[in-house]
Amino acid sequence: MKKPVNSRKSWTDWNRVDALKDEKIDFSDTPELTPEIFVRAVVRPGLKPVARKKQLTLRIDSDVLDWYRRQGKGYQSLMNRLLRAYMQERKNA
Repeated sequence: MKKPVNSRKSWTDWNRVDALKDEKIDFSDTPELTPEIFVRAVVRPGLKPVARKKQLTLRIDSDVLDWYRRQGKGYQSLMNRLLRAYMQERKNA
């Protein structure tokens, strides 16, 4: 099997980058890493994606769908949360 050929030529001056000393690097546009940032981090060994949702075709009354869409961005997640709440309630019954 042949290796893929990358035809894009880098415009980076790698010799200049390699010669650059750490103290000369401008970090002014990079926020300081604080312990709070690390607390919110999500660690996934192997960085494998978490497949949690599945795509499907679902028939919904048009007025119901219109109402959810009017709720704004994230309406599909809202529908999912409400279906999950109903599922949990039925499991407990």
